[in-house]
Amino acid sequence: MEMREWVERLMGLGPEWRIDRVDEDSERQEARVALARRAGSPLRCPECGRTCPGYDVRRREWRGLDAWGYKTFVVYDVPRVECPEHGVTTTRVPWAEGRSRYTAAFESLVIDWLREASVLAVSRRLRLSWTAVAGIMERAVRRGLARREMQAPRRLSVDETSFKRGHKYVTVVSDAETKDVLHVAPGRSREALEAFYREMGERRLAAVESVSMDMWRPYYVAATEAWVADARSKTAFDRFHVAKHLGDAVDKVRRAEHKELKARGNAVLAGTRYQWLRGAGKKTHAEKLAFAELRKSVERTSQAWALKEAASKLWRYRSRGWAHSAWLRWLQWASASGLEPVEKAAAMVRTHLWGIVNAVVLDATNGPAEGVNSRIQAIKARCRGFRNQDRFAAAILFHLGGLDLCPRPAQH
Repeated sequence: MEMREWVERLMGLGPEWRIDRVDEDSERQEARVALARRAGSPLRCPECGRTCPGYDVRRREWRGLDAWGYKTFVVYDVPRVECPEHGVTTTRVPWAEGRSRYTAAFESLVIDWLREASVLAVSRRLRLSWTAVAGIMERAVRRGLARREMQAPRRLSVDETSFKRGHKYVTVVSDAETKDVLHVAPGRSREALEAFYREMGERRLAAVESVSMDMWRPYYVAATEAWVADARSKTAFDRFHVAKHLGDAVDKVRRAEHKELKARGNAVLAGTRYQWLRGAGKKTHAEKLAFAELRKSVERTSQAWALKEAASKLWRYRSRGWAHSAWLRWLQWASASGLEPVEKAAAMVRTHLWGIVNAVVLDATNGPAEGVNSRIQAIKARCRGFRNQDRFAAAILFHLGGLDLCPRPAQH
């Protein structure tokens, strides 16, 4: 098959188009395909579709899919028309979108490659500059966001993730049900989350049933209370973070007790950190038996572990009254334990109890957000980090936004 025929089939040109010529440069391994309209084909205003007289032409060039190992370019003298309603405007072409310098087929190929590989790898594979590939990614994200009809998500997860060393963060909002990232904003602040709520609008915010977040982020709480109706009953403090604080308290008790026992020649707690942090349900039968013996040999660490395990069972309630009463009983026990790290953790729980109870009765968790964060870290690792926040945000939305990314050129 000759290159002319290959290009004609590949581009799917309609009857009004013809290939004028194909110029091949074997030394540079490049080919330029010049297109022309057939005589009598009408010119149309890109705004209203009305047939209009020509005004002038502007030569443009688009990178297309490679043919026989050649970098292939499409060349066309794009007419401008004079529309009585819209004035002088540039006509559209069916093989490319807007001001793009690439055919839709080539841009779609780059997008498909970017789903599988880093910007650097794609730039090498397709013989494009790094900046050109990054630009295609960012344009695809803008296209996808413009097409996305923002639904009214019921369950939101708010989290943050670092994109660079030195405490450089972005705020990430995701749909806890679809796992799609809805919003990425620079920094971790009230303003970063408020930008998303502002975009959502009052009607969509009214459909929100829960907003799950880390209890140590007061600026997220403040933003939610300012924008979400009845936020005090919808803001949920994530179970994962509560469990982490209680696990840290157990480990502090273990280290203190280990230090005392070791001074007396008893190393029973040496190397047992993860045994105390793992829940009872994650141990094999043999491990449970061995752990039961370990618990008998130490008093304070065993008590701290029992409090942590008791708290883990308080997430099963569905009645707000029963959940609140159960947590109050646990707080009374923990606060009187005499274990300073546990008492500090209990004070933290007491301060944030309203949001913890919300998480219990709403069955709201930031688990999906933690999963999203893991995928974000994988993207960052594959790209060997990001220096620019905007490109980091674009990469997150490209891979995790659930967006319609590929171009769809106009047909007239």
